[in-house]
Amino acid sequence: MKLKPLAIGLLAATVFFTSPSLPSMAQERLTRVITVTGEGTENIPTTLTKVQLGVEVQGSNAEAVQKEVATRSNGVVNFLRGRNVEKLETTGIQLQPVYDYSQNQRRLTGYVGSNIVSFQIKTEAIGNLLDESVKAGATRIDNVSFLAADEAVNGARQQALVEATQDAQKQADTVLKALGLTRKEIVTITINGGNTPVPAPRAMAMKAADSAPSPVIGGEQSVSASVTLQISY
Repeated sequence: MKLKPLAIGLLAATVFFTSPSLPSMAQERLTRVITVTGEGTENIPTTLTKVQLGVEVQGSNAEAVQKEVATRSNGVVNFLRGRNVEKLETTGIQLQPVYDYSQNQRRLTGYVGSNIVSFQIKTEAIGNLLDESVKAGATRIDNVSFLAADEAVNGARQQALVEATQDAQKQADTVLKALGLTRKEIVTITINGGNTPVPAPRAMAMKAADSAPSPVIGGEQSVSASVTLQISY
């Protein structure tokens, strides 16, 4: 009979220790944040030119075509190395058959081979270099694109991040002011992936070696960044 009061006491103790977590849950529900994403963009002049050019040869014999491509390509590569171009590399080597499909028949007429290289050089020097590469043996220029130096791109990205951060804060202030609220502290910061699009390549036709230097004019490159902020109010 004396065990019943003890059981009642244990039950009361169990009820007493389950209540302290309720205030913290209510406090979490009162936390208020606004999420905003700011954008920033910087335009910088391009100073470098990236070029793809190479040699293309047609003939009736595959071995002879490949040999001629190799000979001319070596001449072009040696010329480019002598001009101290940067990031010189081979981007494509091909040897393909050429067929005649007249009279509903396929007839092998020969082969076409090519060797394409790419490189970078300062834009101010590219005009004469293109013309001289033709004299060295190049028979095709696939495309020319313009870009800014790595140091300039990095500097522009830093400035774009500053602009994006200021833009995000300004958006938050505008919305909160319209609602009669006040911005407090920044809760989280997310730096989103930056975007540095390279200007589209421009195709260039081959020209006579004895004509005036090819006019080549660079442009601007855009560097953008975005920042997402969570701000309490």
